[in-house]
Amino acid sequence: MDLIDELTSRLNSVPGARYESDSSSITVFPNNTDGFTVSFTKNFDTYTVFFNGWHEDFQSADEAVGVFGFGLSDQCRLRESRRGSYTYKWTVESLEEEEWQEQSTTALLIFPFWRRRQVYYLQNSLLSPHDSLVEKLP
Repeated sequence: MDLIDELTSRLNSVPGARYESDSSSITVFPNNTDGFTVSFTKNFDTYTVFFNGWHEDFQSADEAVGVFGFGLSDQCRLRESRRGSYTYKWTVESLEEEEWQEQSTTALLIFPFWRRRQVYYLQNSLLSPHDSLVEKLP
């Protein structure tokens, strides 16, 4: 079975999961108003995972699938920094021992710095950390 087909099959068993997929990518939409979009793209020889504007490339399918599943769980949150209505920075945080720890940041170099800065915390809750979606692939 193809990797995207495998992820689609696993998401079919997740209550409330809304997603779109094609032959090389899958996008899961937030299940609440404070959630964020999580996408997985299969490239030629790498994989890319997106949480709204944050993204990271992976060589390993297992690692990419793990991060993809992590983004759908309540153990992950996305801190978005905005200037006015313009989002310019995304920071992934993980819940470790009841405290949020910064993991990775993606930011734009050009943004309307003169506008008032706002920070939003977004979080999904589709999966538990031990859900079958984040287990090793066959």
